[in-house]
Amino acid sequence: MSATEVVEHFYGVYLLYCLNPKYLGRNYIGFTVDPNRRIKQHNKGKQFGGAWKTSNKGPWKMVLIVHGFPNDISALRFEWAWQHPASSRRLRHVPRKKPREKTYDFHLRLLAEMLRVGPWNRLPLTVRWLEAEFARDLPADKIPPVHIPICYGPVISKKLKKPDELTQRPEDTRISPSDTCILCNKTVELDKQLKCLFADCPMVGHIVCLSRVFLNIGEYVPVEGTCPKCKRSVPSHPERGYNETSKVYTA
Repeated sequence: MSATEVVEHFYGVYLLYCLNPKYLGRNYIGFTVDPNRRIKQHNKGKQFGGAWKTSNKGPWKMVLIVHGFPNDISALRFEWAWQHPASSRRLRHVPRKKPREKTYDFHLRLLAEMLRVGPWNRLPLTVRWLEAEFARDLPADKIPPVHIPICYGPVISKKLKKPDELTQRPEDTRISPSDTCILCNKTVELDKQLKCLFADCPMVGHIVCLSRVFLNIGEYVPVEGTCPKCKRSVPSHPERGYNETSKVYTA
């Protein structure tokens, strides 16, 4: 199992698996901004914030979570479609659950399809297996796009600090002569700088300026691009960069 990863600006859609012998194998799909708190609520019952569908049926395991959604609305739409594939216009092409197909396998088959259709195939998502014993390989012909990684291990959500909560930096450390955007030549504040993934490249830029260079028509996030300074190819990397927004540069 990999080390625990801390993710800011967390919006995730998860899959639960029931371990109660009476309801063994039942699943539940939900949305959360804090997976560790949410699984505790499910196992404690609806009086502690858990869903009525899972109340008094535990214990439950949160086996998988998809995160990296830009906001709660985006995540909730993904949750609804995963819960109601027959009603989602984006999933009409997906065959319905087969008579002998386990619900768990059906949910994973749906997930594989969802990650390959818009708008979800253009988002900087991460598929994370939280429980290795429940992990399954997705079908070879249904692998997610290259910018959507499949990870293993626990995750902790971290709330972003409000602007007035940020520690005030000394004036002489906030800006240096090199802290100017390579594209617009304007100053970039230290906490909003995007830099090239290559350590030997001194490139600094604004997220908006770089987005104009990296984004192709129809994309929400870039898959890859060329650094405007060192001219090397830079792959997208989810969960790295300023405010989790840029997946090409790190702060």
